[in-house]
Amino acid sequence: MTVLDRGELQESPLADLHLIADQIGLEGFRRLRKADLIDAILADQGVAPDDGGREGPEEPSGRRSRSRRGRSGRPRSADAPAERTLAAGGEPDGEMSGARRAPVRGGRERPAPSEQIAEGIVEILGNGSAFLRVEGPEPSDEDVYVSAAQVRRCELVSGDRVGGPVRSPRRSERYPSLIRIETINGEPADSVSQGTRYEDLPVAWPTERIELGSGDPTLEAIESLAPFGRGSRVVIVGGARSGKTETLRRIFGAVAASENIEQVLVLSGVRPEEPADWQGPVAPLAVTSLAASPDAQGQAVEGIVENAKRIAVRGGDAVVLIDTLDGLHPHTARRVLAAARNLSSGGSLTVIATATRPFGGETTVIALDSLRTSTNQTPALDLLTSGTLKAELLVGEEGAEAMIQARANAAAAAAADK
Repeated sequence: MTVLDRGELQESPLADLHLIADQIGLEGFRRLRKADLIDAILADQGVAPDDGGREGPEEPSGRRSRSRRGRSGRPRSADAPAERTLAAGGEPDGEMSGARRAPVRGGRERPAPSEQIAEGIVEILGNGSAFLRVEGPEPSDEDVYVSAAQVRRCELVSGDRVGGPVRSPRRSERYPSLIRIETINGEPADSVSQGTRYEDLPVAWPTERIELGSGDPTLEAIESLAPFGRGSRVVIVGGARSGKTETLRRIFGAVAASENIEQVLVLSGVRPEEPADWQGPVAPLAVTSLAASPDAQGQAVEGIVENAKRIAVRGGDAVVLIDTLDGLHPHTARRVLAAARNLSSGGSLTVIATATRPFGGETTVIALDSLRTSTNQTPALDLLTSGTLKAELLVGEEGAEAMIQARANAAAAAAADK
Protein backbone atom coordinates (compact mmCIF):
# COMPACT_ATOMS: atom_id res chain seq x y z
CA MET A 1 0.00 0.00 0.00
CA THR A 2 1.04 3.60 -0.48
CA VAL A 3 0.66 6.50 1.90
CA LEU A 4 0.41 9.04 -0.90
CA ASP A 5 -3.01 10.66 -0.78
CA ARG A 6 -4.36 13.38 -3.09
CA GLY A 7 -5.70 15.49 -0.24
CA GLU A 8 -2.44 15.24 1.67
CA LEU A 9 -0.42 16.15 -1.44
CA GLN A 10 -2.64 19.17 -2.10
CA GLU A 11 -1.92 20.44 1.41
CA SER A 12 1.84 19.89 1.06
CA PRO A 13 4.12 22.78 0.05
CA LEU A 14 5.61 22.67 -3.43
CA ALA A 15 9.07 21.99 -2.00
CA ASP A 16 7.85 18.73 -0.46
CA LEU A 17 6.22 17.71 -3.74
CA HIS A 18 9.51 18.31 -5.51
CA LEU A 19 11.26 16.02 -3.01
CA ILE A 20 8.70 13.27 -3.62
CA ALA A 21 8.96 13.64 -7.39
CA ASP A 22 12.73 13.46 -7.21
CA GLN A 23 12.62 10.30 -5.10
CA ILE A 24 10.31 8.44 -7.50
CA GLY A 25 12.39 9.48 -10.51
CA LEU A 26 9.80 11.76 -12.13
CA GLU A 27 11.47 13.63 -14.99
CA GLY A 28 10.81 17.30 -15.69
CA PHE A 29 8.82 17.79 -12.48
CA ARG A 30 10.18 21.29 -11.83
CA ARG A 31 8.41 22.57 -14.95
CA LEU A 32 4.97 21.42 -13.78
CA ARG A 33 2.38 23.43 -11.96
CA LYS A 34 1.36 22.10 -8.56
CA ALA A 35 -1.91 20.49 -9.75
CA ASP A 36 -0.18 18.84 -12.70
CA LEU A 37 2.66 17.69 -10.46
CA ILE A 38 0.22 16.02 -8.05
CA ASP A 39 -1.44 14.23 -10.98
CA ALA A 40 1.95 13.06 -12.23
CA ILE A 41 3.00 11.75 -8.79
CA LEU A 42 -0.24 9.86 -8.32
CA ALA A 43 -0.11 8.52 -11.87
CA ASP A 44 3.35 7.15 -11.16
CA GLN A 45 1.89 5.30 -8.16
CA GLY A 46 -0.90 3.85 -10.30
CA VAL A 47 -3.65 6.22 -9.14
CA ALA A 48 -6.04 7.55 -11.79
CA PRO A 49 -5.82 11.34 -12.28
CA ASP A 50 -8.62 13.52 -10.95
CA ASP A 51 -10.33 15.02 -14.01
CA GLY A 52 -12.62 17.16 -11.85
CA GLY A 53 -15.73 15.68 -13.47
CA ARG A 54 -14.76 16.64 -17.03
CA GLU A 55 -16.19 14.51 -19.78
CA GLY A 56 -13.78 12.65 -21.97
CA PRO A 57 -13.06 9.30 -23.56
CA GLU A 58 -13.08 6.36 -21.20
CA GLU A 59 -9.84 4.51 -20.62
CA PRO A 60 -9.57 1.06 -22.16
CA SER A 61 -10.51 -1.56 -19.61
CA GLY A 62 -7.39 -3.62 -20.23
CA ARG A 63 -4.80 -1.25 -18.77
CA ARG A 64 -4.46 2.26 -17.43
CA SER A 65 -2.51 4.77 -19.49
CA ARG A 66 -0.35 7.43 -17.91
CA SER A 67 -0.28 10.92 -19.32
CA ARG A 68 3.15 12.32 -20.12
CA ARG A 69 3.87 15.98 -20.39
CA GLY A 70 6.27 17.61 -22.74
CA ARG A 71 8.25 20.79 -22.26
CA SER A 72 5.09 22.86 -22.66
CA GLY A 73 3.48 21.08 -19.68
CA ARG A 74 0.46 20.01 -21.85
CA PRO A 75 -0.63 16.37 -21.53
CA ARG A 76 -0.10 14.20 -24.57
CA SER A 77 -3.09 12.24 -25.76
CA ALA A 78 -3.10 8.59 -24.74
CA ASP A 79 -3.93 7.70 -28.38
CA ALA A 80 -1.11 9.78 -29.89
CA PRO A 81 1.96 7.81 -31.01
CA ALA A 82 4.93 8.35 -28.72
CA GLU A 83 8.46 8.73 -30.00
CA ARG A 84 10.38 5.54 -29.34
CA THR A 85 13.94 4.47 -29.80
CA LEU A 86 15.58 1.09 -29.97
CA ALA A 87 17.16 -0.36 -26.88
CA ALA A 88 20.80 -1.34 -26.93
CA GLY A 89 19.90 -4.89 -27.94
CA GLY A 90 17.82 -3.71 -30.87
CA GLU A 91 14.42 -4.38 -29.25
CA PRO A 92 11.70 -1.75 -29.50
CA ASP A 93 11.08 0.34 -26.40
CA GLY A 94 7.82 -1.10 -25.11
CA GLU A 95 7.02 -3.60 -22.37
CA MET A 96 10.66 -4.71 -21.98
CA SER A 97 10.70 -6.70 -18.72
CA GLY A 98 7.94 -4.42 -17.45
CA ALA A 99 10.41 -1.52 -17.14
CA ARG A 100 9.05 2.00 -17.36
CA ARG A 101 10.83 4.43 -19.66
CA ALA A 102 11.80 7.94 -18.67
CA PRO A 103 12.57 10.78 -21.13
CA VAL A 104 16.01 12.34 -21.33
CA ARG A 105 17.40 15.30 -23.18
CA GLY A 106 17.51 15.09 -26.95
CA GLY A 107 14.07 13.51 -27.24
CA ARG A 108 15.37 10.00 -26.58
CA GLU A 109 14.20 7.79 -23.75
CA ARG A 110 16.07 5.60 -21.33
CA PRO A 111 14.95 2.88 -18.93
CA ALA A 112 13.91 4.19 -15.52
CA PRO A 113 15.99 2.90 -12.60
CA SER A 114 14.97 -0.63 -11.65
CA GLU A 115 12.91 -1.20 -8.52
CA GLN A 116 13.10 -3.84 -5.82
CA ILE A 117 11.57 -4.30 -2.37
CA ALA A 118 13.77 -3.54 0.62
CA GLU A 119 13.21 -3.72 4.37
CA GLY A 120 15.39 -2.47 7.17
CA ILE A 121 15.71 -0.59 10.45
CA VAL A 122 15.43 3.20 10.32
CA GLU A 123 18.26 5.39 11.53
CA ILE A 124 17.36 9.09 11.55
CA LEU A 125 20.14 11.51 10.58
CA GLY A 126 20.71 14.99 11.95
CA ASN A 127 19.30 16.68 8.82
CA GLY A 128 15.96 14.88 9.09
CA SER A 129 16.59 12.27 6.40
CA ALA A 130 17.31 8.63 7.24
CA PHE A 131 18.80 5.35 6.14
CA LEU A 132 17.33 1.88 6.20
CA ARG A 133 19.99 -0.36 7.70
CA VAL A 134 19.27 -3.58 5.82
CA GLU A 135 22.10 -5.70 7.20
CA GLY A 136 21.85 -4.97 10.91
CA PRO A 137 22.62 -1.87 12.97
CA GLU A 138 25.96 -1.16 11.27
CA PRO A 139 26.07 0.88 8.01
CA SER A 140 26.66 -1.02 4.77
CA ASP A 141 26.72 -0.33 1.02
CA GLU A 142 23.30 -2.00 0.75
CA ASP A 143 21.60 0.61 2.94
CA VAL A 144 18.70 2.57 1.46
CA TYR A 145 18.30 6.35 1.63
CA VAL A 146 14.98 7.76 2.93
CA SER A 147 14.16 11.41 2.23
CA ALA A 148 13.32 13.87 5.00
CA ALA A 149 9.88 14.38 3.43
CA GLN A 150 9.07 10.68 3.84
CA VAL A 151 10.38 10.69 7.42
CA ARG A 152 8.10 13.60 8.30
CA ARG A 153 5.08 12.28 6.45
CA CYS A 154 5.17 8.88 8.13
CA GLU A 155 6.53 10.21 11.45
CA LEU A 156 9.38 7.70 11.43
CA VAL A 157 11.67 7.28 14.41
CA SER A 158 14.96 5.45 14.78
CA GLY A 159 14.29 1.77 15.33
CA ASP A 160 11.20 1.51 13.11
CA ARG A 161 11.27 -1.41 10.67
CA VAL A 162 10.22 -0.07 7.28
CA GLY A 163 9.67 -1.70 3.91
CA GLY A 164 8.90 -0.50 0.41
CA PRO A 165 10.05 -0.39 -3.22
CA VAL A 166 13.50 0.97 -3.95
CA ARG A 167 15.09 2.48 -7.05
CA SER A 168 18.72 2.04 -8.01
CA PRO A 169 21.12 4.92 -7.38
CA ARG A 170 21.53 7.47 -10.12
CA ARG A 171 24.86 8.49 -11.54
CA SER A 172 25.62 11.03 -8.79
CA GLU A 173 24.25 8.88 -5.95
CA ARG A 174 25.93 6.25 -3.83
CA TYR A 175 22.91 4.57 -2.25
CA PRO A 176 19.57 3.32 -3.57
CA SER A 177 16.55 5.39 -2.53
CA LEU A 178 13.22 4.39 -1.06
CA ILE A 179 10.42 5.29 -3.49
CA ARG A 180 7.61 5.06 -0.96
CA ILE A 181 6.95 3.56 2.45
CA GLU A 182 4.52 0.65 2.36
CA THR A 183 4.94 -0.97 5.78
CA ILE A 184 6.00 0.26 9.22
CA ASN A 185 6.75 -2.37 11.84
CA GLY A 186 4.83 -4.95 9.84
CA GLU A 187 1.68 -2.81 9.50
CA PRO A 188 0.42 -0.93 6.42
CA ALA A 189 1.91 2.55 6.43
CA ASP A 190 -1.53 4.12 5.93
CA SER A 191 -2.94 2.73 9.18
CA VAL A 192 0.20 3.52 11.21
CA SER A 193 0.44 7.11 9.98
CA GLN A 194 -3.25 7.79 10.62
CA GLY A 195 -3.32 6.33 14.14
CA THR A 196 -4.79 7.92 17.25
CA ARG A 197 -3.04 11.00 18.64
CA TYR A 198 -0.63 10.30 21.49
CA GLU A 199 -2.52 12.62 23.85
CA ASP A 200 -5.78 10.73 23.21
CA LEU A 201 -4.46 7.26 24.09
CA PRO A 202 -5.52 5.77 27.46
CA VAL A 203 -2.85 5.73 30.17
CA ALA A 204 -2.15 3.84 33.37
CA TRP A 205 0.09 4.30 36.40
CA PRO A 206 3.61 2.91 35.90
CA THR A 207 3.73 -0.75 36.93
CA GLU A 208 7.03 -2.00 35.49
CA ARG A 209 10.01 -0.77 37.47
CA ILE A 210 13.17 0.29 35.64
CA GLU A 211 15.92 -1.59 37.45
CA LEU A 212 19.15 0.31 37.94
CA GLY A 213 21.11 -2.75 39.04
CA SER A 214 24.10 -0.89 40.40
CA GLY A 215 26.30 -1.15 43.46
CA ASP A 216 26.34 2.62 43.71
CA PRO A 217 24.91 3.68 47.13
CA THR A 218 22.89 6.57 45.70
CA LEU A 219 21.31 4.43 42.97
CA GLU A 220 20.53 1.71 45.50
CA ALA A 221 18.83 4.30 47.70
CA ILE A 222 16.80 5.53 44.70
CA GLU A 223 15.63 1.99 43.91
CA SER A 224 14.68 1.42 47.56
CA LEU A 225 13.11 4.78 48.44
CA ALA A 226 12.18 6.57 45.20
CA PRO A 227 11.76 3.94 42.47
CA PHE A 228 10.44 4.77 39.03
CA GLY A 229 9.07 2.74 36.16
CA ARG A 230 8.32 2.84 32.47
CA GLY A 231 6.11 5.89 31.99
CA SER A 232 7.21 7.78 35.13
CA ARG A 233 7.77 11.53 35.40
CA VAL A 234 10.96 11.84 37.43
CA VAL A 235 12.64 15.04 38.63
CA ILE A 236 15.97 15.08 40.45
CA VAL A 237 15.87 18.19 42.61
CA GLY A 238 18.35 19.99 44.84
CA GLY A 239 20.26 23.20 45.30
CA ALA A 240 23.48 24.23 43.61
CA ARG A 241 26.24 21.60 43.81
CA SER A 242 23.90 19.02 45.31
CA GLY A 243 24.91 16.45 42.71
CA LYS A 244 21.89 16.54 40.37
CA THR A 245 23.90 16.18 37.16
CA GLU A 246 26.09 13.43 38.60
CA THR A 247 23.03 11.50 39.76
CA LEU A 248 21.45 11.81 36.32
CA ARG A 249 24.71 10.63 34.75
CA ARG A 250 24.72 7.52 36.94
CA ILE A 251 21.07 6.79 36.10
CA PHE A 252 21.93 7.29 32.43
CA GLY A 253 24.62 4.62 32.64
CA ALA A 254 22.39 2.21 34.56
CA VAL A 255 19.37 2.55 32.25
CA ALA A 256 21.60 1.81 29.27
CA ALA A 257 21.81 -1.78 30.50
CA SER A 258 18.02 -2.20 30.40
CA GLU A 259 16.67 -4.19 27.48
CA ASN A 260 14.25 -2.83 24.89
CA ILE A 261 14.54 0.79 26.01
CA GLU A 262 15.33 3.59 23.57
CA GLN A 263 17.33 6.09 25.64
CA VAL A 264 17.80 9.72 24.59
CA LEU A 265 19.94 12.33 26.32
CA VAL A 266 19.34 16.10 26.09
CA LEU A 267 21.67 18.72 27.58
CA SER A 268 19.81 21.99 27.92
CA GLY A 269 21.35 25.23 29.17
CA VAL A 270 24.63 23.60 30.21
CA ARG A 271 28.15 24.96 30.59
CA PRO A 272 30.30 24.62 27.47
CA GLU A 273 32.62 22.18 29.28
CA GLU A 274 29.87 19.76 30.31
CA PRO A 275 29.02 17.86 27.08
CA ALA A 276 32.49 16.28 27.06
CA ASP A 277 31.83 14.86 30.53
CA TRP A 278 29.05 12.62 29.24
CA GLN A 279 30.68 9.35 28.28
CA GLY A 280 28.41 6.43 27.56
CA PRO A 281 26.69 4.30 24.94
CA VAL A 282 24.39 7.17 23.91
CA ALA A 283 25.69 10.60 22.90
CA PRO A 284 23.59 13.71 23.65
CA LEU A 285 21.04 14.10 20.87
CA ALA A 286 20.64 17.82 21.50
CA VAL A 287 22.82 20.35 23.31
CA THR A 288 22.03 23.99 24.07
CA SER A 289 24.33 26.26 26.04
CA LEU A 290 23.48 28.33 29.08
CA ALA A 291 23.50 31.36 26.77
CA ALA A 292 20.54 30.02 24.77
CA SER A 293 17.17 31.66 25.31
CA PRO A 294 14.36 29.81 27.12
CA ASP A 295 12.53 29.56 23.79
CA ALA A 296 15.52 27.96 22.05
CA GLN A 297 16.06 25.52 24.91
CA GLY A 298 12.37 24.62 24.96
CA GLN A 299 12.27 24.06 21.22
CA ALA A 300 15.22 21.66 21.37
CA VAL A 301 13.81 19.67 24.29
CA GLU A 302 10.26 19.47 22.94
CA GLY A 303 11.51 18.31 19.55
CA ILE A 304 13.22 15.33 21.18
CA VAL A 305 10.15 14.56 23.29
CA GLU A 306 7.94 14.57 20.18
CA ASN A 307 10.12 11.89 18.60
CA ALA A 308 9.98 9.85 21.80
CA LYS A 309 6.17 10.03 21.74
CA ARG A 310 6.19 8.28 18.36
CA ILE A 311 8.27 5.46 19.81
CA ALA A 312 5.70 5.01 22.60
CA VAL A 313 2.76 5.11 20.17
CA ARG A 314 4.40 2.30 18.14
CA GLY A 315 4.56 0.15 21.29
CA GLY A 316 8.16 0.87 22.27
CA ASP A 317 9.63 2.17 25.52
CA ALA A 318 11.53 5.48 25.42
CA VAL A 319 13.44 7.24 28.19
CA VAL A 320 14.37 10.91 27.76
CA LEU A 321 16.98 12.25 30.21
CA ILE A 322 17.21 16.04 30.44
CA ASP A 323 19.82 18.15 32.21
CA THR A 324 18.27 20.62 33.03
CA LEU A 325 14.71 22.02 33.01
CA ASP A 326 15.71 25.20 34.87
CA GLY A 327 16.36 27.21 31.69
CA LEU A 328 12.93 26.53 30.19
CA HIS A 329 9.78 28.57 30.72
CA PRO A 330 7.90 26.93 33.62
CA HIS A 331 4.89 26.05 31.46
CA THR A 332 7.21 24.48 28.87
CA ALA A 333 8.92 22.41 31.57
CA ARG A 334 5.54 21.18 32.82
CA ARG A 335 4.50 20.32 29.26
CA VAL A 336 7.68 18.28 28.81
CA LEU A 337 7.04 16.40 32.05
CA ALA A 338 3.38 15.85 31.18
CA ALA A 339 4.42 14.03 27.99
CA ALA A 340 5.69 11.09 30.07
CA ARG A 341 3.11 8.35 30.51
CA ASN A 342 2.52 4.62 30.52
CA LEU A 343 0.22 3.88 27.60
CA SER A 344 -2.37 1.19 28.23
CA SER A 345 -1.76 -0.04 24.67
CA GLY A 346 1.76 -1.13 25.62
CA GLY A 347 4.29 1.64 24.92
CA SER A 348 5.71 4.16 27.37
CA LEU A 349 7.62 7.42 27.58
CA THR A 350 9.66 8.12 30.71
CA VAL A 351 11.13 11.56 31.42
CA ILE A 352 13.97 11.91 33.94
CA ALA A 353 15.14 15.50 34.41
CA THR A 354 17.10 17.68 36.79
CA ALA A 355 15.74 20.91 38.26
CA THR A 356 16.16 23.15 41.27
CA ARG A 357 12.65 22.36 42.46
CA PRO A 358 9.65 20.20 41.49
CA PHE A 359 7.26 21.63 38.89
CA GLY A 360 4.20 19.63 39.94
CA GLY A 361 2.78 16.50 38.39
CA GLU A 362 5.86 14.32 39.00
CA THR A 363 5.29 10.67 39.87
CA THR A 364 8.78 10.40 41.43
CA VAL A 365 10.85 13.08 43.14
CA ILE A 366 14.50 12.34 43.91
CA ALA A 367 15.60 15.07 46.34
CA LEU A 368 19.30 15.49 47.07
CA ASP A 369 20.83 16.86 50.26
CA SER A 370 23.49 19.49 49.51
CA LEU A 371 25.13 19.04 52.91
CA ARG A 372 25.50 15.28 52.48
CA THR A 373 26.86 15.78 48.96
CA SER A 374 29.40 18.41 50.00
CA THR A 375 30.72 16.18 52.79
CA ASN A 376 30.81 13.03 50.60
CA GLN A 377 28.14 11.28 52.64
CA THR A 378 26.32 8.54 50.76
CA PRO A 379 23.61 8.09 49.86
CA ALA A 380 22.99 11.75 49.15
CA LEU A 381 19.20 11.42 49.17
CA ASP A 382 16.96 13.53 51.35
CA LEU A 383 14.74 10.70 52.55
CA LEU A 384 11.94 12.94 53.84
CA THR A 385 11.27 14.78 50.57
CA SER A 386 12.05 11.97 48.10
CA GLY A 387 9.30 9.57 47.13
CA THR A 388 7.10 7.90 44.53
CA LEU A 389 3.35 8.03 43.98
CA LYS A 390 1.66 4.61 43.87
CA ALA A 391 4.97 3.00 44.82
CA GLU A 392 3.17 -0.26 45.64
CA LEU A 393 2.51 -0.77 41.92
CA LEU A 394 6.27 -0.89 41.36
CA VAL A 395 7.60 -2.63 44.48
CA GLY A 396 4.57 -4.32 46.01
CA GLU A 397 2.82 -3.65 49.30
CA GLU A 398 5.72 -4.86 51.47
CA GLY A 399 8.20 -2.68 49.59
CA ALA A 400 5.94 0.35 50.00
CA GLU A 401 5.63 -0.32 53.74
CA ALA A 402 9.42 -0.52 54.00
CA MET A 403 9.70 2.93 52.40
CA ILE A 404 7.27 4.39 54.91
CA GLN A 405 9.23 2.86 57.77
CA ALA A 406 12.55 4.20 56.42
CA ARG A 407 11.11 7.72 56.27
CA ALA A 408 9.76 7.42 59.79
CA ASN A 409 13.20 6.38 61.03
CA ALA A 410 14.81 9.30 59.18
CA ALA A 411 12.30 11.72 60.69
CA ALA A 412 12.97 10.40 64.19
CA ALA A 413 16.72 10.72 63.69
CA ALA A 414 16.36 14.28 62.43
CA ALA A 415 14.23 15.22 65.44
CA ALA A 416 16.77 13.70 67.82
CA ASP A 417 19.58 15.78 66.27
CA LYS A 418 17.77 19.06 66.96
